[in-house]
Amino acid sequence: MKASDVMDPDPVTLKPTDKIEDAANYIMQNRYRSLPVVDDNFCYVGIFGVNCLLKQVIPKAVFMENGLENVSFIHETFDDLYERFSEMKDQPISVCMNQEVKTITPDTPLTETMLQLYETRMSIPVVEDGSCKLLGMISYWDIGDHILSVGDSQDA
Repeated sequence: MKASDVMDPDPVTLKPTDKIEDAANYIMQNRYRSLPVVDDNFCYVGIFGVNCLLKQVIPKAVFMENGLENVSFIHETFDDLYERFSEMKDQPISVCMNQEVKTITPDTPLTETMLQLYETRMSIPVVEDGSCKLLGMISYWDIGDHILSVGDSQDA
């Protein structure tokens, strides 16, 4: 088996110019952890997800070089967190999308695909071999659904 056997060939995507607030609302309403970002030619350019959102609302001192190692003394309210979110909500998602997520091709063996899912703990973009065109995404849910459906058919 290979990656194309389990990928979602029609994933929801975002554009780099989409606003953080719109993308955040969509992710939260649909309970996604992340979504692929593509340009106008459907070329994969990165992933936008909840980690970006968390990083934007956590106090900046945590992420500074030689920043805070212990934040247990910081007591924030949801108003504080929303204030930081509101400072960046109108920016494009390109300012904080993850561009370092490793991609795979449709012919990547399934075991290698599962190992990458395990190691990165992120959905995997499947791109056309030799180009950047996004062909699909593979998540834990895709793999799990295929595995469990085998059991369902054996039980029937």
